[in-house]
Amino acid sequence: FPVTISEEDILSNANYLRQGVVIDKLLQSLIVTKINYNDLLIGDKNAILIAARILGYGKDYEFEYEHPDWDGMKKVSVDLTTLENKPLREDLITKGTNSFEFVLPSTNTVVTFKALSHGDEQAIDREIKGLQKVNSAPSEVSTRMKHIITSVNGDTDKKTIREFVDNYFLAKDLRAFRQYYKEVTPDVDLKTTIEVDGYVEEGVEISIGVGFFWPDATV
Repeated sequence: FPVTISEEDILSNANYLRQGVVIDKLLQSLIVTKINYNDLLIGDKNAILIAARILGYGKDYEFEYEHPDWDGMKKVSVDLTTLENKPLREDLITKGTNSFEFVLPSTNTVVTFKALSHGDEQAIDREIKGLQKVNSAPSEVSTRMKHIITSVNGDTDKKTIREFVDNYFLAKDLRAFRQYYKEVTPDVDLKTTIEVDGYVEEGVEISIGVGFFWPDATV
């Protein structure tokens, strides 16, 4: 799926940029296999984006980064081919099934959950936008949890799940759950080490946006 002028047209499309869909339009143009795009996991999208960036524009990616000890922003470079997939607990994965189980440590509540897909992320965004009409600061965390969790103690009813998240999901259980979620969901490790003027900073996360493909692309 090489990046062509057609894809650069997508990256510079002002309408796509305003709608915030330019990356998805780019991916849909690049993917030639017949798939349901909404079924793509977030980690799958990240892997395709990085592969497309390397094939289309090369492995070296420059971006600006600011550190409290520095005087303003500085340009840094990273070799995208050095990025690795997150370590995956294959023993926790059932092949062909997007379903996982976790026992919350404080309450012993058994929850099942799924790795979020593009379609799930779209549904979450729509719900948050709807909530913003009645609440200027809706909880994105709880909204995401209501879409990730698929059952509570065997009960798959959505009303039960939402009530549990709103009223019984303890903060310390949430912390443990989110850590476990990271362990079982596939993704690319977007954190890297940068070096500027002899200063080394570890754990810098690479941001994927329009500039990731075409630094000169603007609205």
